[in-house]
Amino acid sequence: MPKQIRKRDGCLETWSSQRIAQAILKALKASGVQDPILAARLAGKVEGKLEELGNDVPEQEHVQDAVELVLMESRLFAVARRYIVYREKRRELREQKAAFLDIADVIDTYIAKTDWRVAENANMNHSFQGLMLHLSGTVQARYALEKYPEEVRAAHEHGYFHIHDLSFGLAGYCAGWSLRDLLLEGFNLTGRSCAGPPRHFDTALGQMVNFLGTLQNEWAGAQAFNNVDTYLAPFVRHDGLTYKEVKQAMQKFVFNLNTTSRWGGQSPFTNLTFDLSPPKHLANEAVIIGGKMRDAVYGDFAPEMAMINKAFLEVMAGGDYDGRIFSFPIPTYNVTKDFPWDSEIGTLLLEMTAKYGAPYFQNFINSDLSPEDVRSMCCRLQMDLRQLRNKVGGLFGAGDLTGSVGVVTLNLPKLAFLAQGEEDFLDLVGEYAELAKTALEFKRKMISDNLERGLFPWTKRYLKNGFKGHFSTIGLVGGHEACINLLGKGIETEAGVRLMTRMLEHLREVTSRFQEETGNLYNLEATPAEGTSYRLAKIDKALYADIKASGNGTPYYTNSTTLPVGLSRDVFAALEHQNKLQPLYTGGTVFHTYLGEAVADVEALKSFIVKAFTMTKIPYLSITPTFSVCKEHGYVKGEHFECPQCGAPSEVFTRIVGYYRPVSLWNKGKQAEYAERLTYGEIC
Repeated sequence: MPKQIRKRDGCLETWSSQRIAQAILKALKASGVQDPILAARLAGKVEGKLEELGNDVPEQEHVQDAVELVLMESRLFAVARRYIVYREKRRELREQKAAFLDIADVIDTYIAKTDWRVAENANMNHSFQGLMLHLSGTVQARYALEKYPEEVRAAHEHGYFHIHDLSFGLAGYCAGWSLRDLLLEGFNLTGRSCAGPPRHFDTALGQMVNFLGTLQNEWAGAQAFNNVDTYLAPFVRHDGLTYKEVKQAMQKFVFNLNTTSRWGGQSPFTNLTFDLSPPKHLANEAVIIGGKMRDAVYGDFAPEMAMINKAFLEVMAGGDYDGRIFSFPIPTYNVTKDFPWDSEIGTLLLEMTAKYGAPYFQNFINSDLSPEDVRSMCCRLQMDLRQLRNKVGGLFGAGDLTGSVGVVTLNLPKLAFLAQGEEDFLDLVGEYAELAKTALEFKRKMISDNLERGLFPWTKRYLKNGFKGHFSTIGLVGGHEACINLLGKGIETEAGVRLMTRMLEHLREVTSRFQEETGNLYNLEATPAEGTSYRLAKIDKALYADIKASGNGTPYYTNSTTLPVGLSRDVFAALEHQNKLQPLYTGGTVFHTYLGEAVADVEALKSFIVKAFTMTKIPYLSITPTFSVCKEHGYVKGEHFECPQCGAPSEVFTRIVGYYRPVSLWNKGKQAEYAERLTYGEIC
């Protein structure tokens, strides 16, 4: 038994089993259990836990952590939750004096890069602009978290789940917008400089840049347009443009989208979907130029679509002045059975993909997705909420006037570690999914209220039906580590696949019920977890020495239910494995094909994509070659932290979660993951 306890102020007090029992009894009484004998027995278990650690003078926080662990191991989940709330209330009392941030500390840790959150988002450089966002984000995160119900806040802070984007906690997550509406109405807002509907190609592109950049500042995550080439093609013919003029306009468009016009010195996080040929649901619609319907229909403009796509692909394949990839926009291509692989555009797309890996490919060959879903969500407001719907657009895209109000990611390894078997694990997953629903319903109401209060004027202008078409997103992290903690074997095994399949099917049922209960859309997503995978593993390893996490020295959890990055070089075995799990999600889930360098044979690349989409129901696919950039010699195939030609330091680029950034800008957890990442061998 411990002899003393070290209080938060550093003072030592004599150990008292009775005080521990009293604290537990308060939590028991709050749950309707007035049992002092049980409280005393649980206090004895707490002492036993602390004795196992061999610490005669434990710190107060460690004692309370042990109480929480004993309650969970005793399957007293409701009591544990009450105890967590009790700790939270005590925390609030302690932190009343700290209601104001220690501004000096926030600034100093940012400048010195001692706070890991400085590199939480690889899209943001360490800069004065980044400091401004770090400061405002820290304030907003604290404010937003304090607004959530106590149990939600406690679950986030103790790492049972992660509420994403708290630094933008008053705003929604991601949004897809109607390019058709922009072309009909122009870019304008009462009291601001107003632009009417665009009459020319370069004007339309300019309004798209302004729109995406402006709306980005009212949202935490990605902004998307769909059917870009289809809607813009009539402007090319109307203006009588040559190919050279189209390419020049497209070059300006891409460069402008990559300028740091967003909070924190970031580029707007943008996603554009291209059709390559007129889609059936738009082919017979009247074209829009200057805000007016014209006699022609979009199906008549395939040649101009080809000009736009060729120009865009050549600009993207060329990279910037130094040979770096354009991180944005992330292009998405809808792959159908009649996809024009053998055309000039198809070849250019494959060449750009082989070199930079920028696009996402959306499976319309053999998945549950349909091209019409891009627009159907905004047109069909009376939906059957008993049926789960698939959110189109992958991780970062979204259908017209749809998106996500917020994301909560469940910590599967922690729940598996605390569970007393598979059924208990599923119960815990369901319990914390319920709490995630509470968080997401609160978030939906909060941002809806903020919308009505005028906090998001541009969103209110163009999102005429509010957030009715936006999903509440529940995500997962650490499926592989959950299997190890519960089963003693990984997700690559038959037992691991079976457990994760049960868990995903359980969550599908749960989210379907949430839709019926709330009247709001829910989706189950393989969230990117760029910073989440490190944050949650860091919390858990500090509390439970024997919990299993990935990483050699720096802990992290594997994204969603993917295979661990260092497991296999066999891409087809990996596809076969993921085909059992990824189709069970109803939101963004992507198979990333990690390659050591650019693909030399584009025919082999084409065959691989078609084969992957034909043999599996995986919804989205990326090709992810690693490459390097030397300031003197530009683009270099493969990983070279030093230029092979001149020996100078080089930037190594690869996909962090869904977009390309230099590895040097990644957070510690993702850098640890990259160190273990195996690239796939032959893809043909």
